[in-house]
Amino acid sequence: MLKKISTSKSNSSNDFLFSILIPSWNNLDCLKLCIDSIQKNSRYKHQIIVHVNEGIDGSLKWIKEEKIDFSYSKENIGICFALNLASSLVTTPYIVYFNDDMYACPDWDYFLYEEIKAQKNDFFFLSSTLIEPAYSKNLCTISPFNFGDNPQNFQEKELLLRFKFFKKKDWNGATWPPNLVPKKLWDMVGGYSIEFSPGMYSDPDFSMKLWRLGVRNFKGVGSSRIYHFMSKSTKKINNKFLNNGRALFQNKWGISSNIFTSHYLRRGQVWKGSLAEPSLAFITRLRIVISKFRIFFSFK
Repeated sequence: MLKKISTSKSNSSNDFLFSILIPSWNNLDCLKLCIDSIQKNSRYKHQIIVHVNEGIDGSLKWIKEEKIDFSYSKENIGICFALNLASSLVTTPYIVYFNDDMYACPDWDYFLYEEIKAQKNDFFFLSSTLIEPAYSKNLCTISPFNFGDNPQNFQEKELLLRFKFFKKKDWNGATWPPNLVPKKLWDMVGGYSIEFSPGMYSDPDFSMKLWRLGVRNFKGVGSSRIYHFMSKSTKKINNKFLNNGRALFQNKWGISSNIFTSHYLRRGQVWKGSLAEPSLAFITRLRIVISKFRIFFSFK
């Protein structure tokens, strides 16, 4: 694999505020729309870094023509390797992780930066708020508000007229992209953990690493809004290549991802300040103990 990867840096500027990492796997139409939205709807100037997995759809050629910073792998190396490779090109103090099936609404970056300026230190992890076309039980999103589920039927003008008027308060539990983390924290925890390749459950794992580091400010910013076409890459993956991320997370951390996101991050609850240590009910503590016994005996 090492003989089939490369990086290219075309842009150098002291004016960049964020470094935006976008992994892409033969998804050129979405990628074009994503980058166009960042370029025209951002308040500030940002470094964009795309990791091109395969690029057989013309995305590698297009990225080169547009002179966008990129990393490249001839084969699909998944999210974790892709993000870590792309991060080697970062030039700013803040790393933002976008998926290529996302559209940045106007001033998405302004509201994130205002939140950064309000922080007392660098121990924070922020997320924008997704607007999604299909109903979701995920309390972190604004849904269902259907402005299209792909670039071909995307109702951009209608979205731009309406997105500001959807009500959403700041929320707990930043985990999924689009998210923002200070580069120093990214470096301290080692980026995304490659044992989760191609990527399932790598997001809560990254949050858990930050939690163990001492981060307690996992904040979703309600005013920073991103439209999400939903799972345009994960739906292409053959199930036989998927890792058992749920089991990996539990084996690694001794608790389930669900307990972590529900009881530690309080994901989806209205933001009321930095998180305290969780107060777990007896039944939840019992589930953790049983899980640890199962993990122990599975390795006997």
